[in-house]
Order: sequence, then structure tokens, then C-alpha cells
Amino acid sequence: MWEFGPGIPDTLFVRGKVPMTKEEIRVLVLARLRLRPELVVWDIGAGTGSVAVEIARMCPGGKVFAIEKDEEACQLIHRNRERFGVKNLEIVTGEAPQILSTLPAPDRVFVGGSGERTGPILREVKVCLREGGVIVATAVTIETVHAASILLERWGFTVEVVLLNLAVARKEGRKHLFVARNPVYIWSAWRENHGFSG
Repeated sequence: MWEFGPGIPDTLFVRGKVPMTKEEIRVLVLARLRLRPELVVWDIGAGTGSVAVEIARMCPGGKVFAIEKDEEACQLIHRNRERFGVKNLEIVTGEAPQILSTLPAPDRVFVGGSGERTGPILREVKVCLREGGVIVATAVTIETVHAASILLERWGFTVEVVLLNLAVARKEGRKHLFVARNPVYIWSAWRENHGFSG
């Protein structure tokens, strides 16, 4: 029904007031996750479920867990799961990191929303992540990236950070102007035996 590769247009998702990872950022997140069809993936702080839906489409033989504490967001994830027909996407209502130990160990983890809980969430992810696993996260502040990088490097992970600055054209009368979006950090972490070639 939906013939799209990575980067489903934002307008196709059911949205509310819940934050959503925008299409252009989503594409880079998906690339950094190094997905394969059979993987188990966690999406922590799943919001509207836009990233989880895309992952589920790219991992048809795997399982995706959209972890979200907000009830309105969980309802949006449910509606988007039904809209795109991704049956391998499971919605987990609860707060990270407490809920994470109840889930199957992941091959990949995306942290889309962590607030002040980045450290505790990463500690739990470190314990649960399978060998060769990859963690990818988005952040809007330098402090979040700095704190996460220090922890992950201390634990033996390699960390890469990309700062994405986007401007999108908007029509003004008969002309178009580019309007800047907020810069977003995308960081990836893995141990040296990450197995990307596998």
C-alpha cells in the first residue's frame, strides 16, 4: 500500500501535539542504525512512532519495541502502526529505564526522547545490548551529547556525532524562502566488534 523507502513523508503520519522525528532526520537515523531484516530494535521515547514504523518496515523478520510513557503518544503510535500495517511493531507503555529489563535484548537501540534520564537509560541499554549492537540517539543540546559521549567512551564504545542543520523551502507569495529548522545532533555508538559487515 505504502510504496516508500526510508523517509516516509511527515504528512502521512497521524500526528498530534506529540513531538515527531522529522523525515530528513529520520533518514539519517535509519542509516546510522545499520538495520538488517531480522533484528530486535528498541525505540525509546517513541513519540508518534515515526521512527519505529520505519524500522519495522525495514526489519520484517525482526521485532520493534516502541517504548513510550505518554498515553496520547501511545495512541498515536497505535494509529500509525495500523495505518502502515506493521505487525512486528509492539507498543510498550512505560518509562525508561525501568521498563527496559522486561524486554528482549536488542540488537539496535534508538533513543529519541530521554530528557534528564539519558545516563540511567544508557546504563540499562549497555547491560541489555547484544554483542555487535548499535545505539543511535538524537539530541538538541550540547550537554546531552557531551554527557552521553563521556559515559559511552568510558564503557568502551566508539562514538560519532553529526550535527544536522536543515532549511526547508516555504512559499511566500510567488517566491520561495528557506526556513531553518532547529539543529539536531545525531550520535551513534558501538563497540569495535560491531559487525557492520555482517
